[in-house]
Amino acid sequence: MLVSYNWLNEYVDLNGINPDELAEKITKSGIEVEGVEILDEGIKNVVIGYVVEREQHPNADKLNKCLVDVGEGDPIQIICGAPNVDKGQKVAVAKVGAVLPGNFKIKKAKLRGEESNGMICSLQELGIEGKIVAKDYAQGIFVFPSDVEIGKNALEYLQRNDAVLELGLTPNRADCLSMLGVAYEVAAILGTEVKLPDTAYPTINEKASDYIQVSVEENADAPLYTARMIKNIKIAPSPLWMQGKLMAAGIRPHNNVVDITNYILLEYGQPLHAFDYDKIGSKEILVRKAQSGEKITTLDETERTLSVDNLLITNGKEGIAVAGVMGGANSEVKSDTTTVLLESAYFDSKVIRRSSKVIGLRSEASARYEKGIDPNRVRLAADRACQLLHLYASGEVLEGEVAVDTLTAEPKVVSITLNKINQTLGTSLESKAVTAIFDSLQFTTKVEGDTFTVTVPTRRNDIVIEADLIEEVARLYGYDNLPKTLPVGASTPGTLTPYQKKRRMARRYLESAGLYQAITYSLTNEAKVHSFALEKRNPIKLAMPMSEERALLRQSIVPQLLEVLKYNAARQNESSAVYETGVVFLANEDQELPEEKEHLAGAVTGIWSTHPWQGEKKAVDFFVVKGVLEGLFQKLGVSEQITFTRAEMEGMHPGRTAEIKLKGEVIGFVGQVHPQMQKELDLKETYCFELDLSKLFAVEIEALHYTSIPRFPYVTRDIALVVDKRILAGNLQEIIRDAGGELLKDVQVFDLYEGEKMEEGKKSIAFSLTYFDPEQTLTDEIISKTHEKVLAAVEEQAGATLRG
Repeated sequence: MLVSYNWLNEYVDLNGINPDELAEKITKSGIEVEGVEILDEGIKNVVIGYVVEREQHPNADKLNKCLVDVGEGDPIQIICGAPNVDKGQKVAVAKVGAVLPGNFKIKKAKLRGEESNGMICSLQELGIEGKIVAKDYAQGIFVFPSDVEIGKNALEYLQRNDAVLELGLTPNRADCLSMLGVAYEVAAILGTEVKLPDTAYPTINEKASDYIQVSVEENADAPLYTARMIKNIKIAPSPLWMQGKLMAAGIRPHNNVVDITNYILLEYGQPLHAFDYDKIGSKEILVRKAQSGEKITTLDETERTLSVDNLLITNGKEGIAVAGVMGGANSEVKSDTTTVLLESAYFDSKVIRRSSKVIGLRSEASARYEKGIDPNRVRLAADRACQLLHLYASGEVLEGEVAVDTLTAEPKVVSITLNKINQTLGTSLESKAVTAIFDSLQFTTKVEGDTFTVTVPTRRNDIVIEADLIEEVARLYGYDNLPKTLPVGASTPGTLTPYQKKRRMARRYLESAGLYQAITYSLTNEAKVHSFALEKRNPIKLAMPMSEERALLRQSIVPQLLEVLKYNAARQNESSAVYETGVVFLANEDQELPEEKEHLAGAVTGIWSTHPWQGEKKAVDFFVVKGVLEGLFQKLGVSEQITFTRAEMEGMHPGRTAEIKLKGEVIGFVGQVHPQMQKELDLKETYCFELDLSKLFAVEIEALHYTSIPRFPYVTRDIALVVDKRILAGNLQEIIRDAGGELLKDVQVFDLYEGEKMEEGKKSIAFSLTYFDPEQTLTDEIISKTHEKVLAAVEEQAGATLRG
């Protein structure tokens, strides 16, 4: 909404407050002023001139040589290229030394050999946008009415000695889509009164009802429709002051009748429409829904196809206007119009919003109807228009109106207590102060004890509940004056849950180990849905999948990570290490929603590490990936409860795959992808793993216990055991650890031999055993006793013998 400072001053006394100060006060009250434009900023020395003589330039076909009286002695010669300049006109003249928008300075000049002492200006040259210049002057200079005084400031006549405030209105503040609405707001802010315009006008001894009848098919769509009749209209340009105000508000002047309806639209926020009565074609106005496919040509010369969602103003048969949106070209007011039918109505906002959307046309009128207009201004706006038509179009207004009125326009009544206001705002306002705020808004207030019963004017349709009244008190009391207090009560600092801490720990560890985080689709296809799944259930299908490749919810993350490796390998990045923490989805047969479990998965291929100086390259293998996981388990404090057991899984290498168990329960797997699948994916030797985080993170991490540096030495003994090839190193390691008791601190495998010198079906596994007692130095005798127990245990439980 563009608000003229000078125009607003006609309704509210702005003495002593400049446009910038006013903008700041309005903004602080809750309506943002997006900008303040000084219309005559940078323009000076532009006066009214009178063209005494005009003749063709002797050396140019498109230039005119004019003698112009600017009220300073003898006329001056000005060369002008405007096609409409002529003798006897009063025009805007920028004298020598004048400055126009863009810091354009006017100097004496010679044009094709003829002296020019100034410039006859168009409105565009005075800083007015071409789209709001009247069509008669869009391609030439502006011609002033004959009663303007020569030599006076031209900008004052054009209402350019003004400032325009641009209000950024929210949808609930439709009341400020009018000058009077803004006036009420500013009066409340400044604590002054609103001066309402006079609406009195004379009538002639004829009745409007003799000329027109009005009917409405659906009263809910148009609960109030009024028609006034004005005869003997003389179409002419509107007064210069009115044109200036319209242009300041961004509206192009047309003629006195159309300009008056637009002026009232801006002044009252009430859309009006003027029909040429003689072109209506009947003495009837019927408001009805349009028929599907019905057509009408609107004022913008566009034929529009209507539907049953459009509300139509008709002459009883054909449409003459799209209600609340735009009039029809068949009843347009033109230069030969003498009798006007003036429409002022209240239409249902939802109907107008739908109608405007259907035909793809939004106007100043529809914008106001959509947000809701003041029902009590419908007749007032018509009265004001009749007054202006009488004054500036010589109109004779007929007695009475013709109306269909089923509108109930009762003001809303909202009650609130002083305690509620103060409690919400954190203030200690007294009843008198709150009453003064409601009075400044011109809300009728009744106070009974601690309770305010507020009657809200119909112009403020945004005030409905207690919170709305609290907002009014807050903004007019001043948001800056509200006390700044911290919330009272116990507070809990934000922190991560134990589960989130462990997930973050796992992510950081894997990234520090050299894996990159990946984020992949949670959707897969029929062929992959069960691949690598820790738990296989019926697949969950999407109702509307984007493609067949993304039609099912995944049950494992590994297939997507292998696609990531494939994508990178195809782009010459053959060494990749990625991981992902994400959700897998498992069907619940007895529930509508699936069970969601968070998994951690990883995939590694190619070279794991390089040492260019030594010329060494380490390719990824089973023990590299297993080592990464062991480091993770150690980080999580569960390494003592983890075991790796040889396993066979579909899609995995049969001899290089292990189940991962936590306290004997399977929580995941690690191993090499089956060579056949590697070939299909065009990958080198690739290893992957997947863990069920819900099970892994369920184990409580024991607090770290620090011990002093030992004073006594460790003792290491190595043993090489010959066992059956079917015996697993892990099983032997567990037997040794159990037999070693408290003195045995560590057991590590350091060698495996299955060569020619080994008996058929046998293998040799070498272990390094570390003994330690924090209380004493271990003697050979103590170590030997424990060591013998170990050897006896492996022989008895695994049939192992010492290798000679």
